Amino acid sequence: MLIKRLDTKNKAFQQELQKLHRKSFLENEALDNTVLSILKRVKAEGDKALLKYTALFDGYTFKNSTELEIPHERLKKSWEALPQALKNTLKAVAKRIQVFHEKNLPTSWRYKDEYGSILGQQITPIEKVGLYVPGGKASYPSSILMNTIPAKIAGVKEIIMATPPSNNYPLRVSSIVLATAYLAEVDQLFTLGGAHAIAALAFGTATVPAVDKIVGPGNAYVTSAKKHVFGRVGIDMLAGPSEVVVIADGSVSPTWVVYDLMAQAEHDAEAKSLLLCPQASYCDEVASLIEELVPKANRREIIQKSFQNQGALITVKTLEEAIELSNQIAPEHLELLVKDPDRLLPFIQNAGAIFMGAYSAETFGDYSAGPNHVLPTNGTARFASPLCVMDFQKRSSVVRISEKGASCLGPLTAQLAKEEGLFAHAAAAHVRTKFHSLFKEAHAILR
Repeated sequence: MLIKRLDTKNKAFQQELQKLHRKSFLENEALDNTVLSILKRVKAEGDKALLKYTALFDGYTFKNSTELEIPHERLKKSWEALPQALKNTLKAVAKRIQVFHEKNLPTSWRYKDEYGSILGQQITPIEKVGLYVPGGKASYPSSILMNTIPAKIAGVKEIIMATPPSNNYPLRVSSIVLATAYLAEVDQLFTLGGAHAIAALAFGTATVPAVDKIVGPGNAYVTSAKKHVFGRVGIDMLAGPSEVVVIADGSVSPTWVVYDLMAQAEHDAEAKSLLLCPQASYCDEVASLIEELVPKANRREIIQKSFQNQGALITVKTLEEAIELSNQIAPEHLELLVKDPDRLLPFIQNAGAIFMGAYSAETFGDYSAGPNHVLPTNGTARFASPLCVMDFQKRSSVVRISEKGASCLGPLTAQLAKEEGLFAHAAAAHVRTKFHSLFKEAHAILR
């Protein structure tokens, strides 16, 4: 069989399910040590280290660090050379992403309390963002749009992009990636990959500007590097291999389900694809179609490995049990391929993105629906959310205490501060009260 068959009725089901959970790449000590060494070297040596690692890992030897940057004019020429149909597609997708993300643009606000004090929140954009875009044999124009558009809406002033060079392309980088970077108004693009790219964006070099936050997907080395530079810069999330859970009631063509599972599996040999269904006969049909269709797929080797490593068709007792199991898994993508998805939606607690109904294939979310495809993985949907405009903004509390407010809040503040043993805090509050007896009580508090 190309994919496992599990049943929640079996006593060993939970143990079998746990076997599908991969050991986190974030716990790989050897990988972490390698990444830390790279980060340290780039921080100390700057461009010299970047040239060294670009030659070592990517096979490109540059005479000087200025060659790491692709000139803006080349991005423009790549855009102009694109077929008009592809230009139209990119523009249409970009517009849909823009419309969706503009709707969750937060605003600053203030209110006046009963003492006349003004309290509120001020929203300001992050000034400089670094975007990492994976390279190699594949190209990811969709990742550029999904990351840059909400950043632009948020008001980010400068976007610095890094992507690894590849011998697969005449200009080191896919022409569609260069063109999309132009469309997305990326300010600078550097051909840097892996942990050294993250180091350059985090620490800065003579050539690469340091940024305030780094976003974008990458391999285990990139993710480990993001983990270790967090604190110096912000990061979007620590993303692992992609995953989908499909809850089906048998009302949707099993062929559609198979293609949805295959679409997820072709991402990566470690991608997770699960079907939860109360009908064993429907799971039988899906299993049969997998055996038929996978060998014909373009990326069949990756799909086969993914299904064998992380895939399963799970027979559940009821749709309610399927929801409970899905909430336990907390998938990146959840498809509700059922007659009445609205009935199930209120019970979904943990999912990065929820696709409702027969026509809502997860692949639409990857590219053209509008919501972001940067989603929490590996169970982190229990506490994390999709990338959005707010990820590119900061929120500052605004506090303007009136004279009356100081007098009313002073005793409350002073009492709690003294309970915590912070007497200067108490004094700072007390001296602002209306009747403080010429600071004598404040000095007494300090003593």
